[in-house]
Amino acid sequence: MTILGLHHISLICKDARRTVDFYTRVLGLRFVKKTVNFDDPGAYHLYFGDEAGAPGSAITFFEWPNAAQGRPGMGGTHHFALGVADYDGLLQWKRRLVDLGVRVNGPYDRHYFRSIYLRDPDGAIVEIATLGPGWAADEPPDQIGATHKDPPTAMLVANRNEAEIAPLMWHEPVEHINPAMALTHGMHHITAIGSDIHRTHEFFGGLLGMRLVKQTSNFDDPGSKHWYWGVGEGRPGTTITYFERNPQTEPPTRMGAGQTHHFALSVADEETQLAWRDKLVSAGLRVSPVMDRIYFKSIYTSDPDGHIVELATAGPGFAVDEAPEALGRHLMLPPWLEPRRAAIEARLKPI
Repeated sequence: MTILGLHHISLICKDARRTVDFYTRVLGLRFVKKTVNFDDPGAYHLYFGDEAGAPGSAITFFEWPNAAQGRPGMGGTHHFALGVADYDGLLQWKRRLVDLGVRVNGPYDRHYFRSIYLRDPDGAIVEIATLGPGWAADEPPDQIGATHKDPPTAMLVANRNEAEIAPLMWHEPVEHINPAMALTHGMHHITAIGSDIHRTHEFFGGLLGMRLVKQTSNFDDPGSKHWYWGVGEGRPGTTITYFERNPQTEPPTRMGAGQTHHFALSVADEETQLAWRDKLVSAGLRVSPVMDRIYFKSIYTSDPDGHIVELATAGPGFAVDEAPEALGRHLMLPPWLEPRRAAIEARLKPI
């Protein structure tokens, strides 16, 4: 009974068409499913990912047109990261985005990877991070996460030198997303905010059995802790990270546009999911019943600071109701909503 890695992250957007345009045309992800929020069928639920929308690649959005602006904070997500193969690909991404008028910060050296940051049209922070060099950059592979590792001072100084960082990008225009840039590696990591890193470790490392792969400090706020949990060697796509912040000074997250509704971890199958549910309930946590999301089954609980955490089955996947080559082309509804299709479509703005 193990966590397999990340499954998906679900955020809130205000305009479905704008979101589709950004994540497909700008970032090059595949639009793999157009459906509705099963709990609120008057709202779109959009899924993006790799060619199949495989677990660990899926970025999803609820469209709430009247949502207030969201805000990262205690009990919420700070950002999510997509993986790119190497530094050349990262520099090409910066050049492409800048030329498209997207504001980009970085590239920054995070010791274990290099990355750039941007915001999507609703303000969600999106990081693009290289797959390496990995957690063994400052610890033996068999001892990663065993001790606290401060970021190298020279690296912290270099990361603050925006005058030198700003010009770092590919030397010529990048009009098309080439294979070296393709964000087909799925998510790199998800980063959330908590009030007590040791209590957070009890949840992810203790209760959920994930491996603590790095204890370090926030590179932008070296006085605060930043811990990473993963599966196995903590490869990208399995990693969840938390900033520890002071609850006296860090306001609570504000749900709304550009903020995460929940993130999901992947489990093998329904039998494993039920075993996890029993374990979570026995630990005294509030856990939802099993929810049928057609493309996976879900249960929901919360981390110690109230962030919604889902455990979702790895299958059956997005091709269960559409041919693989036709994913995302039509509005798909679960069987129990199909009789209401005409009324539902009438409330949705066509994409």
